[in-house]
Amino acid sequence: MICIPVVAATNEEAMKQMDKCFPLADVVELRIDFIGNVNLRKLLSAKTGKMLVTARRKDEGGHFEGDEKERFSLLSEAVILRADFIDIELSTDETFTKKLLEDIKKHGDQTKLIVSHHDFNGTPSENKLRNIFNECAGRGAHIVKIATFANSAEDNLKILKLISYAKKTNRKIIGLCMGEKGKISRIMAPYFGSYLSFASLEKGAESAPGQLTVEEMREIFRILKDEK
Repeated sequence: MICIPVVAATNEEAMKQMDKCFPLADVVELRIDFIGNVNLRKLLSAKTGKMLVTARRKDEGGHFEGDEKERFSLLSEAVILRADFIDIELSTDETFTKKLLEDIKKHGDQTKLIVSHHDFNGTPSENKLRNIFNECAGRGAHIVKIATFANSAEDNLKILKLISYAKKTNRKIIGLCMGEKGKISRIMAPYFGSYLSFASLEKGAESAPGQLTVEEMREIFRILKDEK
């Protein structure tokens, strides 16, 4: 499945991007850390497909400027409004993660929790990646997301092996490498079983380094399918 991030500064611009994204994406990620005075009720009521809500902290590569209490409140509201997915980092206080899981259960388990880990400097060893994966899963994640920076082509192999490991444990994972050298992982990860692939709506709208556009991703997938 392809997920397109909505990276907008205002609610109005986010709505316009959503209209363009939904026909092209399996999931749309609403990056509320970019939106000033975000109106979640307005935005989620306008969704016409599956939506992931993310409020990424600055130390995890995001733009959220409020405190953790405010961030938790927004993610909790997203659960109440029946977002299909919410994303919270492994580094988040475990108390908040537990409370979000309680909110999800309280509202009929309609929202899936993604527990994520980002490393913008490099890709750890295979053993360390497995430990991070198990720690994310241990937080009650319905889906684990691990994104690392590729400093070499070999780093892609580590992530692809991690996806295979996750499949053996019967757990869903989103695995990818960021950066120019990580593009191959974005292409190959779906074939190894990664739950989602992230692609930008257009050039300049990337939410992470090395992201291909949705048009590029779909064309690559079409070519690979024809080659079979």
